[in-house]
Amino acid sequence: MRSTARSIANTEFHHVVDNVTHIGHEIVKKLEEQGIKALNPPAGFPMEQESTGKAWVISHKPIAVAAGLGQIGIHRNVIHPKFGNFILLGTILTNADMTSESQPIDYNPCLECKLCVAACPVGAIGADGHFNFSACYTHNYREFSGGFTDWVEKITDSKNSKAYRDKVNDAETASMWQSLSFGASYKAAYCLSVCPAGEDIIGEFLEDRKKFLKDVVKPLQDKSEMVYVVPNSDAEDHVKKRFPHKQVRPVSNGLRSKSIQAFLQVLPHMFQRNQAKDLAATYHFTFTGEENAQATVIIKNKTLTVEKGHIGDADFQLIADSQTWIRLMAKETGVLSAVMSGKIRTKGQLKLFKAFSKCFPS
Repeated sequence: MRSTARSIANTEFHHVVDNVTHIGHEIVKKLEEQGIKALNPPAGFPMEQESTGKAWVISHKPIAVAAGLGQIGIHRNVIHPKFGNFILLGTILTNADMTSESQPIDYNPCLECKLCVAACPVGAIGADGHFNFSACYTHNYREFSGGFTDWVEKITDSKNSKAYRDKVNDAETASMWQSLSFGASYKAAYCLSVCPAGEDIIGEFLEDRKKFLKDVVKPLQDKSEMVYVVPNSDAEDHVKKRFPHKQVRPVSNGLRSKSIQAFLQVLPHMFQRNQAKDLAATYHFTFTGEENAQATVIIKNKTLTVEKGHIGDADFQLIADSQTWIRLMAKETGVLSAVMSGKIRTKGQLKLFKAFSKCFPS
């Protein structure tokens, strides 16, 4: 997994997934032979793609921790005290605690080496424990469902092959074909590669930390590669500042809310805290029509809080037809037409709405 060649690292990832799946089926078989009903939910794909909430049937990581297999590290992977850094693969992100912003995840700082912080090309892992879901998902999962959706739309929006190649180069097309043929490949997962936890590898880290950094971390940092980011996001700023030798590739991550409930749930995971550094405001949202809901969003000190109902005094109020808002988030309609039709109404300074939008560039 430490290899800078993604083909080698991803082969290992898929090998582990196959083993986990096989072991799960064997356990189910033994239990059923004893008359105990059991099933083996996938640790990765397939998932319930039509779901408006979580696409996976069950979250494996919290269960692994509850079973005593280890603790969640700052990189949101499970660290086993003996066997080190492992993950119930297929879902580095999606089986993590998806409510980590509204309900802080109980991660174990372990060695506090923070090598994953140093290695992550998009700055998704903060030294203070903050996790930028959008940054990690957009790059590392480029060839999974969200990135695939964006790729398909690039094809359909292209007038001809030349127009397509202007958007997607030959290597990217071949890489997508490879993922479709042999299994979706991670673009980074460097947090797994550099983690020194576990009896089998911790010795070399403790004996010579500088050598470990030179041999394991630096090759990944120095690698020249394309890094996929949402335009005007914290990730884009991080790559340009921290890794100027890497090529920034602005893309959409393909994530779209299918309901108001999903929109409110996903806000903490799309929030870009560095884009909100100068913002302190309270927003009241009122949704009508097919989905009726009220919510309060508070942005202050680079943090985001989402609450049900209207709480406190609002600096900005927005009343919107629920379906119009979902279409607006999917870029299927424009703000001007929605306002002109009366489907969206606002009260307060528009600069506050613009500042809000800046915090969610995806």
